[in-house]
Amino acid sequence: MRTDSTVAAAYFDLAMYVNIGYYRYPAFVLCFLLFYFIVAANVIIILIISFERTLHEPMYMFIACLSVNSLYGSAGFFPRFLADLLSDTHLISRPSCFTQIFVIYTYASNEMTILGIMAYDRYVAVCHPLHYHNKMTARTVYSLSALAWICPAFSIATGLYLAIRLPLCGNKILKVYCATWNVVKLSCISTYINHTVGMFVAVTTVFLPLTYVLYTYFRILLVCRKSSSEFKNKVFQTCLPHTISFVTYSITVFSDIVLSRLDDEKLNPFLATILSLEYVMIPPLLNPLVYGLKLPEIRKHIFRMFSWLKTMS
Repeated sequence: MRTDSTVAAAYFDLAMYVNIGYYRYPAFVLCFLLFYFIVAANVIIILIISFERTLHEPMYMFIACLSVNSLYGSAGFFPRFLADLLSDTHLISRPSCFTQIFVIYTYASNEMTILGIMAYDRYVAVCHPLHYHNKMTARTVYSLSALAWICPAFSIATGLYLAIRLPLCGNKILKVYCATWNVVKLSCISTYINHTVGMFVAVTTVFLPLTYVLYTYFRILLVCRKSSSEFKNKVFQTCLPHTISFVTYSITVFSDIVLSRLDDEKLNPFLATILSLEYVMIPPLLNPLVYGLKLPEIRKHIFRMFSWLKTMS
């Protein structure tokens, strides 16, 4: 028979789940439909960009990367979250917890690096249009895409390895999913190294891409200020979806970072739960809607696909 101390050593308790009684069933249905829509919408974007040769351009390839990342992050969060909504206990094994941390944190870092690369693509297209095809070759696109996935994976893995090695004096995580900072706060020893590495990871995977995106848009605005109205409208049309995605994601990540630094015991559980769910739910839901509805080329192919499905049914 397993003792409490063994359970504490082998499992974490996700303690932020609020007892909502029978409301758990409508909440489960709502979140399941949300998950289904996220998967369906992002798969449609990926398929359209993959099969339509006219969309085999850098901008659309990066949008496909964004959708792949949304599927990756959602797969790491929703199945466990949906199961927990219907469960009376919320214990998660250490291997499952650290695996979830790696998936969700790499998803979050990938999102920011991909948005940074997309900003570079728009910067070259607007500020150096004559050199665009020379700079944004297929090899460059593949290299940047690989970089967007590989660098965050190494950074997150380093921070996670340091967290795994910590001796812990508890097992309660005040969150609805596993998070590195919440695990580190359970440590019985000094976490100075974890703090230092965590700051380095945050700077390299969040703040550097954030700074670069702001810089590129500042340069784009300078070019647009001296250009014709037609050129400004074209730039606005192609840059608006990226701007919406970038601003939305920045706000959700900032909310999560602030939440992790506050005193968990003094927070309203419902508000804390909502804030902690933002960046794993809103961007995967919003991105396909923004790019599918705002970009004419993708929107045209989506309508064509649904028209074809309607005639087949």
